[in-house]
Amino acid sequence: MEKESVCRFSISMPEPLVVKLDRMVKDKGYANRSQAVSEMVRDRLVDHLGHSDDREIAGTVTLVYDHHKRNLQKLLTEVQHDHSNLIIATLHIHLDHDNCLEVLALRGKAGLVRKLADRLTTVKGLKHGKFTVTTTGRDMPH
Repeated sequence: MEKESVCRFSISMPEPLVVKLDRMVKDKGYANRSQAVSEMVRDRLVDHLGHSDDREIAGTVTLVYDHHKRNLQKLLTEVQHDHSNLIIATLHIHLDHDNCLEVLALRGKAGLVRKLADRLTTVKGLKHGKFTVTTTGRDMPH
């Protein structure tokens, strides 16, 4: 495996922010500030690239709903069947007698994935819906 080259650069920031950064580095168990900052930059890049309509992304949609709510489960199923080309996996969990948690793994062009995620998370009757974008890994260094 080829070793990645490292580019060093300095960052200036207010001391109170550095104190909070150092606390986070310790609390999360990072080896050092560089590792923490790299992770934060990577996270922002993934988010930024997720808004490039033609770039392939991956992501998850998490839904919580009362499965007794009239027509809700039927509508969610119809939307999912209409977009089976973007949905690569689903997980359905019965949280209790009334509530279900559904997690859908998505992959495709960012514009299409975001549109589907918006459609799913705005279905009337949901208790909660959230879209999380991530990378396919192909264009993100270690």
